Amino acid sequence: MKRIIKNRVYDTTKAKRLAEYEPNPYHSDFHWYCETLFQKRTGEYFLHGDSNAASKYSKSCGQNEWCGDEKIIPLTYEEARQWAEERLDTDNYIGIFGEPAEDDSVTALNLTLSSASVAKFKAAAQQQQISQRELMEKLIGTL
Repeated sequence: MKRIIKNRVYDTTKAKRLAEYEPNPYHSDFHWYCETLFQKRTGEYFLHGDSNAASKYSKSCGQNEWCGDEKIIPLTYEEARQWAEERLDTDNYIGIFGEPAEDDSVTALNLTLSSASVAKFKAAAQQQQISQRELMEKLIGTL
């Protein structure tokens, strides 16, 4: 699905699929819906919702008639994080947003880097047997 919202392009075929939430696996159920969290190359998050006639993404298709539909909803970093916290298991959440801090001593930072740079960064952290956060703190400390 591809939409332009507030002069920004959101395309599910080009964005990175981060997670999916489907509380009811029965596609034939009128209440079925599925939400997929995506991240654009620019770092922006968005949600793609798809549903049957009696669910949250349905639309009116006649007098007293409802049809399934799909929708794209742009999300801020905090909205995407909150969506994931409410719907994903701990490991999937950490895989997307990292380990949550127990206090205000750390702040989440959302960066867009080339795939090659990310691969090098992950490999360096793994080689040094430290977390990616620890490696970033170490690199910033050298500035």
